[in-house]
Amino acid sequence: AQLDLQSGTLHSDEGDFKTAYSYFFETMEGLNVYANSKSVSESASAAASYEQQQLQAFAYMILCKIMTQQPDDITSLFATGKTAAKFRDRQIVVALQTVAKAQKQRSLADFEKALNEFRNELQSDELIRTHLSALYDTLMEQNLLRLIEPYSRVEITHIAKLIGLPIGVVENKLSQMILDKVLCGILDQGNGCLVVFPEPRHDSTYETTLDTIKSLSNVVESLYAKAATL
Repeated sequence: AQLDLQSGTLHSDEGDFKTAYSYFFETMEGLNVYANSKSVSESASAAASYEQQQLQAFAYMILCKIMTQQPDDITSLFATGKTAAKFRDRQIVVALQTVAKAQKQRSLADFEKALNEFRNELQSDELIRTHLSALYDTLMEQNLLRLIEPYSRVEITHIAKLIGLPIGVVENKLSQMILDKVLCGILDQGNGCLVVFPEPRHDSTYETTLDTIKSLSNVVESLYAKAATL
């Protein structure tokens, strides 16, 4: 079970959440076998330890559904057995469900509210903390791109008001998006504005010319080879 948990964690770090989900599911099932064994059931401390590990694996399963943008599938997870059903009201599970709901609604404000409300639960686990942080950044990018789409020039204060975040946070994120080439534009900090440029059109002339030259070169080599045999 521990090997499955480690494998799931590695696949999560690589962004392969579908495979990670399978490993976390196997972890929970494997721990369930141990937890129901006679030797464990007679030891309260051992039973509690296995249950905590099961809860961790189940929380990771929910995380995978969130990261693969399948929040609607989370409800069906509680039908995977008695073990999953008993975790329904655990704080970490409630916290992740709240995050999933915010993700489904694409609400950055609700997402941030969930992170603050369940800070202890969501920040104490490194795997959950890391991936939710990345998801928050992605959700912020999507929201910003949607808000600035109608504009060619817009005040940063206006964007911050629309998205409900501090001006400094929005300005830093826009700067990062420009550097990462997610957004084509510049920050006019003197006037406190974002200037958006049209997306540059890809000119395929260069690639087409190279392909033509390569084809001509192949033809010449072929003719040379035939002439050499005469």
